[in-house]
Order: sequence, then C-alpha cells, then structure tokens
Amino acid sequence: MPTTTTAPVPATPAPRPLTAVLRAETRLFLREPGSLFWILVFPAALLTILGLIPSFREATDDLGGRSVIELYVPVAVLLALIMAGLQAMPPVLAGYRERGILRRMSATPVRPSALLAAQIVLHGAASLGSAVLVMAVGRTAFGVPLPRRTDGYALALLLAVACVLALGATICALSRTTKVSAAVGSVAYLLMMFTAGVWVPVQTMPGLLRRIVEFTPFGAASQALDQAGLGHWPGWAHLGVMMVWTAALGTASTRLFRWE
Repeated sequence: MPTTTTAPVPATPAPRPLTAVLRAETRLFLREPGSLFWILVFPAALLTILGLIPSFREATDDLGGRSVIELYVPVAVLLALIMAGLQAMPPVLAGYRERGILRRMSATPVRPSALLAAQIVLHGAASLGSAVLVMAVGRTAFGVPLPRRTDGYALALLLAVACVLALGATICALSRTTKVSAAVGSVAYLLMMFTAGVWVPVQTMPGLLRRIVEFTPFGAASQALDQAGLGHWPGWAHLGVMMVWTAALGTASTRLFRWE
C-alpha cells in the first residue's frame, strides 16, 4: 500500500513575555473605569468647565494679550500626567507586590520587570492620549491655538511624562502597601498640582514664588509647554530641570524598588 506522509504543522510562535503581559495588563486597565475617567476625561472636562466662564475666554493685557483658558491648556495636559503617574500607577504596582504576584512571577519565564514596563507603557500612553484630547477640546471649543512649535512641545511633553512616571515608580518603591502608596501619592499629587499651576497658573505667580516653582518638575514643564505653545523653543533651563529630576528619580526608583 502506498504510504502517505503528512507535512508537519508549523508551530504557532508563542508571544513574547513582555507582549503577553502588556496584553493582559491592557485588558485589566480598560476594565478600570475610575482610572480611565480621571486620566482621559477629567482634565478635558475641567478645561471645558473653566472655558464656560466668560471672563476666562477674554484676552487681557495682564496676560500678554492671552486668555486664562489659553494658559490652562498646558495645565490640563500636566494634570492628566499627574493623575496617571501619581494616582493610578503606584497603587497598582504596590498591590501586585503586596499580594505576592511579583514574587510568584519571579519563578516563571515572565520577569517582574515586564509587568513594570507594561504599566509604564500603559500609563504613559494614556497620558499622551489625554494630552491630545485636551488640546483638541481647547482648539475646537474655545479657539485656543495649537502649539506653534510642535517639536519643542513634543520634547517637553515627553520629558514631563518620563518625569512623572519616574516619580510614580519612586513612590511605589518607597511604599510597601497600597495604603501607604495611596497616602504618599496623595501628598505628592497635591504638591504637583500646585506647582503645575492647577490653582494658580505659573505664569501669573509672584516673581519669587514663580522662580521657586520653576525648579520643580511640573513648574518647569508648565513653562516649557507654554513657551513651545507660543512658538518659542522651550528654555534649556526648564528642559534641564526636567532631565535632572527624571534622572534622579529614575535612579532612586531603580535602587529602591523591591519585588517582594
């Protein structure tokens, strides 16, 4: 009898560990309506509420011929970053450590660092998506011009994202439990909200206070984004401040972070 041979079926390549973790974490992230609201919706909603105040839409000489709502667009952009890096990400990572998930992952081919990388990618992407939404609302609803120096604006925005994620990772490294993470994150959140200009735009702060705030990561980011929005290259001093904070916080989080 003639023999028949069956060609071997090629095996489907298994997804890489980081890719698999990123897919799983993306599904979990999308199931958290609270985080999605505060990162993606709240900054644009706050900008809309402020824009409905008639006086905020009027240009004034005190602001260099600009309106208050125009100053608040970069502030709302930074607010999205603060929400993602200080309120959303640290409790997730601290919870994974507290429940022993990171320790159990150490015994599998998937390293705990893949989980950390996935969280950074997800919250960074959500921050950038919220920034685009805020600028779109400002442009379409209130006529706020889009950034005139897009390359400088993109650089300042990416540095701000890196800085806030490094700060969030540091908070997680210092916090052994989710309760501690939430408490520390809330304190940092309020401080960063002030320096970003949520209550008082940095551009309208008194001289000495403004100079002090510009040495903070989000005070420098607010000024850099504002300068790029006006068509100027962001000041190297402001970019340098963000770089130094990112490097310092990144180094601290790397050395202090524990998987269990």
